[in-house]
Amino acid sequence: MGFALHANNTDDPPAVRNWRIHMIAIIASMGSVAKFQAYNYAVALDSFKRDFGLNKATQHQRDTLQGNIVSTFQAGTFFGALLTFPLGEKFGRKKAIIFASLIFLLGGILMTASNGKIELIIAGRAIAGLGIGSVSLLVPVYIAETSPPSIRGRLVGIFEILSQAGGMCGFWINYAVNQTISDSTKTQWIIPLALQLVPGALLFIGIFWCPESPRWYAMQDDWEKAKETLCWIRNLSTDDEYIRDEMASIRAQALIGMPPGGGKMSKKYMFKRLFEKGTRNRIVIGLLLMAFQNLTGVNIITYYSPRIFETLGITGTDTKLFATGFYGVAKTLGMVVFSIYLVERVGRRNGLIYGAFIGSLPMWYIGGYVFKADPATAAASGHVSQSAAGYIAMVCVYLYGFIYCATWQGITWVYCSEIFPHDIRLLCVALTTADQWLWSFVISRTTPYMITSLGYGTYMFFGTLMVLMGFWAYFFIPETKGKTLDEMDELFGAPSITDLEGKVLEKDESGMHVENVGITGLTYRGDKNPKIGA
Repeated sequence: MGFALHANNTDDPPAVRNWRIHMIAIIASMGSVAKFQAYNYAVALDSFKRDFGLNKATQHQRDTLQGNIVSTFQAGTFFGALLTFPLGEKFGRKKAIIFASLIFLLGGILMTASNGKIELIIAGRAIAGLGIGSVSLLVPVYIAETSPPSIRGRLVGIFEILSQAGGMCGFWINYAVNQTISDSTKTQWIIPLALQLVPGALLFIGIFWCPESPRWYAMQDDWEKAKETLCWIRNLSTDDEYIRDEMASIRAQALIGMPPGGGKMSKKYMFKRLFEKGTRNRIVIGLLLMAFQNLTGVNIITYYSPRIFETLGITGTDTKLFATGFYGVAKTLGMVVFSIYLVERVGRRNGLIYGAFIGSLPMWYIGGYVFKADPATAAASGHVSQSAAGYIAMVCVYLYGFIYCATWQGITWVYCSEIFPHDIRLLCVALTTADQWLWSFVISRTTPYMITSLGYGTYMFFGTLMVLMGFWAYFFIPETKGKTLDEMDELFGAPSITDLEGKVLEKDESGMHVENVGITGLTYRGDKNPKIGA
């Protein structure tokens, strides 16, 4: 069989795994780099604490203010995901991404120009959150709709690779400015906030080169443009059998979602479709996946890593930033392993199962170490003594980040971008994305108090949840590796093309033509068993 970096259960020709589709995914994923959350790490800088009055606040006041600012971003992302859905449906994925990038840039500019005014930081965080929420909805759907089945997981994974790489850059940028720029000047915290504008600008400029999703053109009944775009993305000619079959599948999906009597789909009918057989179960799975992704406990380390390392006995701004920077490296490496190998070889279902069970082990160890050694109390009293057990606890932080990103972080976004019906995909992903940011909001808002009040119990709580998630994935998650987007209906028990009534499929030289002729039963003209998907 040999070694391959793509799913081997598809009929995809090598030509479809070309440089164009990879470049499209990289450019679109620049939006995830933009969310490298410079604020989350800039807040650890002494200059930021001084200029925004955090150095004079009590620990409880800092917890409250930090929780408010961090969660403001999450609230913005929640509403950004929901409010952008109509734009993506009406104007297309590409134009909506352009709009989202501009919103993010506005928020980033406000934060950079805040000049010690906490109100501008909060406003900038909220506006940037709107842009990132929009991007996190649009980009995975856009990549999934343009990707061939054999590397769809890899390409959507690029979105998360760059997201984690952005987080890693945020860690190291703050470490660098803390080492090289005096904390007596506000330049120290302005640079990290300003640099987040770079990937936002690259997304805005680069997306003009990218094509619109061919499936969006199909939803607009512009079949010529859909076919033209698909041929360019796939690097195949218009008369290639693969193109004919993929266009046939898209046409068949358009027929399945067609409202009674034909015509354009109304918003009322779209929401009605959410509760139909084979769709409602996908909605539930998507919502739970996004909730569980946050309940793995990853945000207690990602958003509050300096505080986490304090509980492990690591003190001093430089030391905490340095230790946190390697956590970002571990997460980025985990995402690279996920995208290049695991997602298309191990699969989505097995990745969730293994990631939950194995990923819970480091969390349990950290909780046990904090329970026994109580390093935060020792550090406060000036008696810090790193032991072998303490160093193992640090390694467990990095190991946890690697395992989480190699499994649950990427799989949830890939899975939710690919499982939903063609006609209401963006609506479904808007709901699951908003759900992700809602739970991120809840966790980021409560984590400071959990760490302060529960201590070791925080880690054990999330470790227990991960074990339960593993059992849930084992019983309820179907494998989607290598499946076309048009095969998802059958996989999840929705009405498929063979279940339609009153439809006619007619195969011609351009692929499968579908039309509603108002008769009972499904009739095939020409080929008795036309192939409707790759």
